[in-house]
Amino acid sequence: MPLRCVFCGTPTDRSEGRICSGCRRDLPWIESACARCAEPLAIGLPRGVLCVACQARPSPIETTVAPLLYEFPVDAGLKALKFGRRLHYAPAFSEVLVAQMRRFPADIDALLPVPLHWRRQAFRGFNQALELCRPLARHSALPIMTGIARRRATPFQSGLAAVQRRKNLRRAFVVRRTPGFRHVLIVDDVVTTGETTRQLAMALIRRGVKKVSVLAVARAA
Repeated sequence: MPLRCVFCGTPTDRSEGRICSGCRRDLPWIESACARCAEPLAIGLPRGVLCVACQARPSPIETTVAPLLYEFPVDAGLKALKFGRRLHYAPAFSEVLVAQMRRFPADIDALLPVPLHWRRQAFRGFNQALELCRPLARHSALPIMTGIARRRATPFQSGLAAVQRRKNLRRAFVVRRTPGFRHVLIVDDVVTTGETTRQLAMALIRRGVKKVSVLAVARAA
């Protein structure tokens, strides 16, 4: 079947992929962001300088890359994927993620899609982070980690303040066996406050992972 742009429906060729060149130009790309948390910034920071939030509360994460703002049409596409089971958005957004892999160091040796609690995954039928991660794994030839679980069915994070998110996610993840990897790249659809990936990173580091970075499609401003 011929490819069509997931946003406008225009036929595309293999060089464009699943997002046409016009829609790709019009996406809300983030020009400047904090290297640690991907918070969008009005101006670029010097190399090695972090945003005020990361200076005030140091993070266990090495680098976070989220190239797009979580606004229309990115938010609509991610919601359609996650809540509407429109799975054709996953390979399209994965193409965006593949293009960002060059921004990470070469020592990354595993990918980890953010786990869902088993009840939520059973209800939804899939894990959107895993759907985004599979094409990335094929492209990079990196293994996808297993043996990490979300042991508490935390409430939906959307709409909650940062403090509430921290309480929700404290000790929410369990690493069931020693990973055996040194630098793990967490893959998710959207970073809001970064608390989910922070808690997941701490769980990995407690089990011997040396470094953790994050790659997401979008960052909420």
